[in-house]
Amino acid sequence: MANVDQFESIFRSSIKERLEYRHIPLNSILLITDLEENEAKIFQKGVQQFLSVLGDASERDCFLIYGHEFKTTEDLLKLVDGYELDMICSYRNLHSNAWQFPHSLGAHLDVLIQQTDIPVLVLPHPKAHYIADHAMHDTMEVMVVTDLVAINHELINYAVRLTQPQGTLFLSHVENKYIFERYIDAIGKIDSIDTNAARTRLSEQLLKEPEDYFLTCKEILQEHGISLDVRSMVRFGDGLQEYRRQIESQKLDLLVMHAKDENQQAMNSVSYPLAVELRQIPLLVV
Repeated sequence: MANVDQFESIFRSSIKERLEYRHIPLNSILLITDLEENEAKIFQKGVQQFLSVLGDASERDCFLIYGHEFKTTEDLLKLVDGYELDMICSYRNLHSNAWQFPHSLGAHLDVLIQQTDIPVLVLPHPKAHYIADHAMHDTMEVMVVTDLVAINHELINYAVRLTQPQGTLFLSHVENKYIFERYIDAIGKIDSIDTNAARTRLSEQLLKEPEDYFLTCKEILQEHGISLDVRSMVRFGDGLQEYRRQIESQKLDLLVMHAKDENQQAMNSVSYPLAVELRQIPLLVV
C-alpha cells in the first residue's frame, strides 16, 4: 500500500496546472464620477491616457456618469444596469469628503463592487494629494495579488490585458506563515509523522505549486506572442504585511486582485484592507 501511495504522490506532483490564456475584451467602459460635466470630462481624459494600453478610446464605447445623475446607491445601481459593460472605473467615497481619510471605499463603491460581476477599476480620487508621482500615467508595472489560491486564470488574464507591451507583470503569492505553523504544530502531535520531514516537504510543496503555475504563465504568454517581463514573487509571510512590503518596494502602476470569494458576499480578508489603504495607485478588483 505504501508503494501505491508513493506512486500516486509522484504522479500527482508531476501534474502542473497551466494558465488558460484568453484575450480579455474591454470594449465598453463606464466612468462614474461625482463631478459635473467640465470636471468630469477632464478627469475622463486622464483615465483614457492611463488606459492607453487598450488602444484608441474612440474605438471603444466610453460612457460617463456625472455627479448630478445619482445620489443614493440605489440610483447608481439602476444607472449601471442600463449599460452592457466590460469594466467600470470610479474612485472611492463618491459624494463624500471621506476620501481624505484612509478608512473606507465609501458606500457607493463598496456596494457596486459586491452587487455587480463587472470588474471595477478603483482610481485615486481626483482631488487627492496622496496619489503617487508615477501613478495614472501608464500601466508598465502591474502586480497580481493571488491571495489564498495562486491558480486563477481570469485574474492573470485581466492583468495581462492591462499591462503595456514590454511592461513588467509581477505575480505575487504569499503563503500565510501563521496558518502553516498551526498545521505543523498539529502534525507534531501525531506520533506516526516525522514533524521535521513534514515541515520541509510541506513548505517546499506549498511554494512549488504557485511557482510552477507562474512559470507556465510566462511560457503560455510567450506562445501567444505576448512579450511581458513576468516575475514570480512567492514566499511565506504575514499575508497582508508581505503584500504591502512587495507593493511598496515596486513603483506599481496597477494592482489586480479579487473582489470577493465565491462563497461570501463581502470582499475577502486580504483584498479589502489593501483596497482601503492603497489609495495612491489604481486597483482593479475582479
